[in-house]
Amino acid sequence: MEIVRRQAREALEHYFAQVSLRPGSLFVLGGSTSEVLGERIGTHPSLEVAEAVLSAILPELKPRGIYLAVQGCEHINRALVVEEDAAEKYGLEAVTVYPVPKAGGALASVAYWKFEKPVMVESLKSQAQGGFDLGGVLIGMHLKPVVVPVKIPIRRIGEATLVAAKSRPKLVGGARAVYDLEEARKSLNPAT
Repeated sequence: MEIVRRQAREALEHYFAQVSLRPGSLFVLGGSTSEVLGERIGTHPSLEVAEAVLSAILPELKPRGIYLAVQGCEHINRALVVEEDAAEKYGLEAVTVYPVPKAGGALASVAYWKFEKPVMVESLKSQAQGGFDLGGVLIGMHLKPVVVPVKIPIRRIGEATLVAAKSRPKLVGGARAVYDLEEARKSLNPAT
């Protein structure tokens, strides 16, 4: 478990070397502890692995003032554990469900008991500014558009693949964008 803890801590250090999240930002963590153990997703939930991952991540986020949202599994429709004040700040509606290892996943289960004032929410309403997908659990629905992968040297935690992500504002326009109506008209008929 110390290797898992170290890998998670190093992954987050590399992430923050490249990404600046403001205090009050949402960071979503979705993960399969089964995948970390080298098993098929959902088959071997491990509270011990969840504890190792969260004990590495929470101490890195709290001093930065970043809220952690932990995604549950498909059996609770990917509902997330967040701190009550994060839910209030982001206008997230609380739902009634308690994550357990076989319905919610080990990460969400452990997070629920580690958080100071946990609440479950159905969705982050695509407001997270960054996150980790550990084992291919698909966190993209929780991130603000546009989601950008963050390449870090830590590609796995345990046996699970790790994909780090951040969001950036949408680019509308660009080098080829045209903002003048006459210029746009000429592009359709260059002879005029």
